[in-house]
Amino acid sequence: MADRSLRGIRLGAQSLQSEEGVVFHERAQHSYTCTVCGRDTTLTFAADAEVPNAWECRTCGAEALLRVGDGTATVDHSGDKIPRSHWDMLLERRTLPELEELLEERLAFIRARRGAGENVAADKLSA
Repeated sequence: MADRSLRGIRLGAQSLQSEEGVVFHERAQHSYTCTVCGRDTTLTFAADAEVPNAWECRTCGAEALLRVGDGTATVDHSGDKIPRSHWDMLLERRTLPELEELLEERLAFIRARRGAGENVAADKLSA
């Protein structure tokens, strides 16, 4: 009876294809050293791929540099854009005295509106 039993597998658990006749592409391993925590990470790339000089450290997220011989590769950050905040962009259009003047105008408008609202509420209570 045991030789006649049906056997099955779970869907998606295993591949029914074999690796016979499959030729893998040549690979090369490259090491990166983190500039902050000093951890070494080894990554595998295709042999003909262009290897980046910098990679993100898996531990701390800082920049890890490609190890070349006894040293590390150099990365030129001169072309990197520094992110600008909303405040930086505002200061490109207005000076601090102009901003202070606009703030005072807006605060005066809000105070006047609040004062008018209080008078209307007081009129409703007295009626």
